[in-house]
Order: sequence, then C-alpha cells, then structure tokens
Amino acid sequence: MQGGVTTLFLCTMSKFSDSIQDAHAKFIAHQKMFFVSTAPLSADGHINLSPKGLDSFRVLSPNRVAYMDITGSGNETSAHMLENGRITIMFCAFDGPPNILRLYGRGYTVLPTHPEWKELSALFGDLPGIRQVIVAEVHKVQTSCGYSVPLYDYAGERDHAWKWVAKKGEDGLAQYRTDNNRKSMDGLPSALAQE
Repeated sequence: MQGGVTTLFLCTMSKFSDSIQDAHAKFIAHQKMFFVSTAPLSADGHINLSPKGLDSFRVLSPNRVAYMDITGSGNETSAHMLENGRITIMFCAFDGPPNILRLYGRGYTVLPTHPEWKELSALFGDLPGIRQVIVAEVHKVQTSCGYSVPLYDYAGERDHAWKWVAKKGEDGLAQYRTDNNRKSMDGLPSALAQE
C-alpha cells in the first residue's frame, strides 16, 4: 500500500497485453481523469489530445471500453475516428504507485440516434451537456512506469460545465454543437455532420 492505493500491477519499463486484465480495470476505475488522443491520416493534420474527467469512463469487456463525451469546443475525436478509427486512451496515477496505462484501439461515435445509444447511455450517471458516447475496441494494452508524473491530491470536480450547460439551455447547446462540433479543425466531418 502506498499513498492509500493498493498496487494493482507492477511498474515495469513497458509491458503489453492483448486485453484489459482485472488489475488494469481496477486501476482505471480508481483514476479521476484520462486522456484521449486521435489523429487524421494527413501528414499536415493536427493531432488531438484531450483530457477527460467526471465519472465518464466504463470498461465494457476485456476488449471494449466507452466514455460519455460532453459538449466541448471541438469534436476532433469523432472526426478522426470517422476517417480512420484510430484512438489511444491513457490513464496515469497521480497518487500511489507511478503507473501509466494506455489502451490502443479502433473507435466509433454513438449518437442519441444510434441503435446502441439507449444501452450505452444508461451506463452513465447524470452528466452535463452529453453529446455522444465514444466506444473503442481495444487490441493492445500497455502498462509502464510514470516516475516523472507528479503526485496530486484529488480536490473534487469543477462545476463549470454544469453552469455553462444551464446557461446555454437545450436549444443553445444544440446550436453550439451545430456551429462548433460538426467538423474538425482540419475540416474533417464528425459523426454529428452525418445526422
């Protein structure tokens, strides 16, 4: 036990597996934030790296995960996955042992009009400004050490998203998504543009 967190997997320089093991799932469940990275195929396109928080991530099976994506200023993840499917999700420990875990996979966007929406959206609690569920089929899991990741104490969730959503209202959110979430910064269409 270190910093109140049980060691869930041994920190090694780098270790790969083909699926999410029980220890990986426990580590993921403990983290308060994660990072999502996607990229277009174009060499001139911009790589996206986004932090995510709230109680928005679920391990669905050893090779399938999902997170509820709330309305944000862009929609790069959806646009990149629509083009090429690639996605990497990273978790790192800010308390306890210095572990990092990456999920490599191919993903897709589930919108409220999608057949999977009802089943997947029911897995998440009340989150502000829900927009879409991002699903990833995981083909590789990497664990490694995070010796240079600093230690932080979790102080709670911010309330900014809730306040912003309340101020916008449903009609305002819909218009915001139309204006800002239908294509990537490089002009690639997102799943919202397909509706």
